[in-house]
Amino acid sequence: MQQRRAYKRVLLKISGEALKGSLDYGIDYQFVRALTAEIAEVIGKTGVQVAIVIGGGNFLRGASQQEIDRAVADYMGMLATMLNAMALQAIFEKHGLQTRVLSGLEIKEVAEGYIRRRAIRHLEKNRVVIFACGTGNPFFTTDTAAALRGAEIDAEVILKATNVDGVYTADPRKDPSARRYEEITFTQALTDNLRVMDATAISLCRENNIPIIVFDMHTPGNIMRVVKGETTGTYVGDGNNAAG
Repeated sequence: MQQRRAYKRVLLKISGEALKGSLDYGIDYQFVRALTAEIAEVIGKTGVQVAIVIGGGNFLRGASQQEIDRAVADYMGMLATMLNAMALQAIFEKHGLQTRVLSGLEIKEVAEGYIRRRAIRHLEKNRVVIFACGTGNPFFTTDTAAALRGAEIDAEVILKATNVDGVYTADPRKDPSARRYEEITFTQALTDNLRVMDATAISLCRENNIPIIVFDMHTPGNIMRVVKGETTGTYVGDGNNAAG
């Protein structure tokens, strides 16, 4: 496989479940502090511009709420992402990272409303931009929000931070014979239902030629490795743009 390219502007997708770390619920601040240190190092050493889309599954997943209307449940899930975004911002700024939270829903007391040009300007000023409340619309996942925001801000890559070290032929926790892919195409991810991201998100990335790198966020230094172009995790793209 060819050496991957180094990146200058990235969008990091972090699930809400990742933020709960070893806890059953809520936010594991020890994990957040470790994440903060890693992002600070990446920005300090490479100058890369970092945007983040955060999920809310550590508090509530809209799609799993069976007793209420799906649209209402999705709005509840969006509000859960704001809790996480506020926590990330507080810890980031405590450790010296300038940060802005931009929300898909208007919650002006705690976050700026999302405006594309404003988001890009913050990035150009080397601020970490955290996108909260998904797309601002029900029936769309935060994976889709990551693909949409990534396209809007001209991100060069979507970094999908997960609990495994890439995309496998099957769940490696259940199937010991599962193989990890180093590189797959968008079409293969969709056709084989590899669950890289949801189908809408993958289609958006394919249409806008934004590769996705799926990697293990719990291995120290992995964000730096990905940003610098080292072969880490699984690269999902069109098959022609892995190299710089």
